Amino acid sequence: MNRKRFCLLVLLCATAAAFSAKARGNAADEIKRLAALMEWKPGTIVADIGAGDGIYSFAAVEHVGAMGKVYATEIDTKKLEELKTEVTRRKLQNVVVVESKEADTNLPTACCDAIFLRRVYHHLTKPVEFDANLVRSLKPGGRLAIIDFPARSGLEPVEGVPANRGGHGIPQKVVIEELTAAGLQMEKAVNDWPENDYCVLFVKK
Repeated sequence: MNRKRFCLLVLLCATAAAFSAKARGNAADEIKRLAALMEWKPGTIVADIGAGDGIYSFAAVEHVGAMGKVYATEIDTKKLEELKTEVTRRKLQNVVVVESKEADTNLPTACCDAIFLRRVYHHLTKPVEFDANLVRSLKPGGRLAIIDFPARSGLEPVEGVPANRGGHGIPQKVVIEELTAAGLQMEKAVNDWPENDYCVLFVKK
């Protein structure tokens, strides 16, 4: 490998490492805010729906402690395997990876004190059925947080979602209507969430 190519490779690796560190930092800050909003404490049982690479799930572990638990759900087979590998690598005994379905969280009934969906709700193709399962998975008094964004120009609409989303994203009003219809009570809406998102907090009475 010549010197020019070697220097380019080093630069790319450094950039990737810096981006990864920044992403971890952003996730930690966002989860810290979410934990305060949802009143997590040591021993809280949390579910991260649509966990992706698990960065928010792993940040959540820091707040629930060894006595708490984090369910990391995913529908994508490759991401599920990557999550399981990372949980094993980190030797986390209190992170449970769960394969979710199009219309089902696949979580146990009344298992969670808190559930959050970060930029996931607007991807749901069967929101009525999925919402019913979210409610089922919450304990009485449990909280649900939806972090999402209104439809944005320049983004392709998500295939198969209801037409009332208005594009790629979802109006906050629709989130509130759907989850209220599912039986939850809206507790708070936060409109200054990072990355121009909003966060709507619900509670199961």
